[in-house]
Amino acid sequence: MDLRIENGVVAELGDGLPESESEVIDADGLVVCPGLIDVHVHLREPGGEHKETIASGVAAAAAGGFTSIVAMPNTDPPIDNPAAVGFVLAEGRRIGLTRVYPSGAITVGQKGEQLTEVGEMVQAGAVTITDDGRPVRGAGVMRLALEYAQTFDLPVAVHEEETDLSRGGVMNEGIISSRLGLTGIPNAAEDVMIARDLLLTELTGGRLHVQHVSTVRGVDMIQRAKERGIRVTAEATPHHFTLTDAAVEQYRTDAKMNPPLRSEADREAVRAGVRDGTLDVIATDHAPHHYDEKEQAFDDAPFGIVGLETALGLGITELVEKRVIDLPTLIERMSCNPARALSLPGGTLARGKPGDVALFHLEREWVVDPSRFRSLSRNTPFADWKLRGQPIRTIVGGRSVWFRRED
Repeated sequence: MDLRIENGVVAELGDGLPESESEVIDADGLVVCPGLIDVHVHLREPGGEHKETIASGVAAAAAGGFTSIVAMPNTDPPIDNPAAVGFVLAEGRRIGLTRVYPSGAITVGQKGEQLTEVGEMVQAGAVTITDDGRPVRGAGVMRLALEYAQTFDLPVAVHEEETDLSRGGVMNEGIISSRLGLTGIPNAAEDVMIARDLLLTELTGGRLHVQHVSTVRGVDMIQRAKERGIRVTAEATPHHFTLTDAAVEQYRTDAKMNPPLRSEADREAVRAGVRDGTLDVIATDHAPHHYDEKEQAFDDAPFGIVGLETALGLGITELVEKRVIDLPTLIERMSCNPARALSLPGGTLARGKPGDVALFHLEREWVVDPSRFRSLSRNTPFADWKLRGQPIRTIVGGRSVWFRRED
């Protein structure tokens, strides 16, 4: 089929459309789909520009086939007021590559105590509120956030971690953590918070978005909540549906993340959740860190990996090639559903919708080379992995913002 984009929006989709005087892109042999949308990205600016900037982050996103990303608020200082939200939005527009949607913190300073001025942040451009990187420990504060966010039909995105259970933990609690002599984080640290917030969402009628689900029980609870009609969406990350805590062997800090890589049973549960739609969104949790930070002792190294430039390849290699899901379902999880979950434009090629498009080669194999990342950071456990499925061109608002130059 042919796709025509005019004035930044989809004008027509059909077979054998006549050519016009506009730019014509030959996509023969490529997959053309709605631009990918990542609802969980750490851009580190302000305060962490040695790890990533908004400019480098959106360049990495475009190279990964993403046309929209949602920036997390755990910067320094946090994005917890309308001025900070406006800064991220304006900087994204100034750079003019991938669309950048800011999120605002749930609580002032992400301290879990006082609710932020949610309405003012929404007016400034925030598309969700989250204390990502930190849980909202107080159930009363979380209830208030779910109730107040309904005024704006706003989803509340949550990092689920009971810190009394995870305190001091640096990897999954299990046989491998015992053998390595590292303090483990039990599944229950995530599970009890998911259970609490699902109950609070049912109580309030609010919208909950559960970030980076990693446990068997977490997937099961979200599935049951959806069956009861609770308004919840949930994420799977490529690292949680690909790796287990075995990747931490030899104290590999590039496999240190929060929530941690867990057991094979947990990994299979995450894959099953992606397959049946319990985990309806694939998000990267792109978390860049400087080389020197990750080169510390395992206990001292920060949590997190980069993911924007490997997500599509991992999705095709680990899910489509292994017949966990088919290609249309992968696109739904990486484009259509993220748009629905956070009420964002995009995620469709319907007439009149944003002309945001990703083009990729489904069969092409490539080797992950962190030295070629557009991100400022290189912290990935997938270095030297051979992946199938490579982004070729990214179009935002009808304009090519990135294309792969042949090596």
